[in-house]
Amino acid sequence: MGLTMKERKAVTAVMVARYRRASKKQKGRLLDELVALTGYHRWYAVGLLRGHGPPPGGPRGRAEARPRRRPRRYDAAVLAALRQVWVIMDCICGKRLAAVLPEMVAVLERHGELQLAPDTRQKLCAISAASIDRLLAAERRRLNVRGRSGTKPGTLLKHQIPIRTFAEWDQTQPGFVEIDLVGHDGGLAQGDFCQTLDVTDVASGWTETEAVLNKAQVWVFAALQDIRARLPFALKGIDSDNGSEFINDHLLRYTRQEHITFTRGRAWKKNDGCFVEQKNYSVVRRAVGYARYEGDAQLRLLNELYAELRLYTNFFQPVMKLLTKERTGAKVKKTYDRPRTPYQRLCSSTALSQQAKQQLRAQYAGLNPAELKRNIVRLQNRLLRIGLRRPPAVKATASGCAVS
Repeated sequence: MGLTMKERKAVTAVMVARYRRASKKQKGRLLDELVALTGYHRWYAVGLLRGHGPPPGGPRGRAEARPRRRPRRYDAAVLAALRQVWVIMDCICGKRLAAVLPEMVAVLERHGELQLAPDTRQKLCAISAASIDRLLAAERRRLNVRGRSGTKPGTLLKHQIPIRTFAEWDQTQPGFVEIDLVGHDGGLAQGDFCQTLDVTDVASGWTETEAVLNKAQVWVFAALQDIRARLPFALKGIDSDNGSEFINDHLLRYTRQEHITFTRGRAWKKNDGCFVEQKNYSVVRRAVGYARYEGDAQLRLLNELYAELRLYTNFFQPVMKLLTKERTGAKVKKTYDRPRTPYQRLCSSTALSQQAKQQLRAQYAGLNPAELKRNIVRLQNRLLRIGLRRPPAVKATASGCAVS
């Protein structure tokens, strides 16, 4: 015959004191014993043992400090160096940082940005992604908006531009890009304001951005030509949304003349352009925010910022690409490849010529990520000061909403 409820509570009360003093292996045995005696579900028994009676540290629930059983592996010197590299790398997650940390340490030491003792360097280069996230958790909390779409459909030529099907694209080769515009209206979508043309290569993640005065076709087309001239690979395909700034006769005629595949996504299906939509936030919004920018002066400042940002993002910011996605009931398991920068992905591509790879390597050798980061922050501060001097009618809050 099983125990009564009163007897179960008495047994649990006796177990609690032993459980809190026990080692990990002993706790497992005590838990097995409690489950066998009372018939409780194992997880219910765990909850009882952890939460039964007054907290172990007194009425305020503060547990008594226990001496560490082993010394800390990562000391203050490692943490200081890790924090310095993390800030230079734009505070990316541990998985992305761990993949490029040894190389970044070497680059920063070469440019005189980092001086490390041999023991500190060895520990820093061997640190795992989980340890990075654990050590930087407090900093990430301390440093702890969505925008609106202004796309208007262009319907006149939609029937001439096919909806994109992945059978027509070779996504393993660089040159097939997604394009989109990011509006800088500051929450007040009236009048002319700057737009950023975002061009993202699907295979490598290489991202180019250029600001234009407004959404006029002539500015967008000129910016696309400028970006094409800067790309380290041949432009083979363009995929856009259904906005009239892209769906127009001028761009259609140009792609046909240059033998560039031109496709479009489905209406109201933003995930059709998932690669560029991701960069709209991770590159553009993180760099310039949601404020309103307008006029020639701010346009020049935006493009000055983007000139530094393209080098920082493409040569030093690792990205992960989704390999598989499996759904089991309500659970989705995603598998990603090893984090690599767009520069590294291009250098490992067989589709890129040796001459193009050599030019990229020569450019990379002369870049200092810490200096690029300082230049980016300086230009961001200039943009912020200009925004604060703007008349109140169009001043924007941090959330992107206009205030008066």
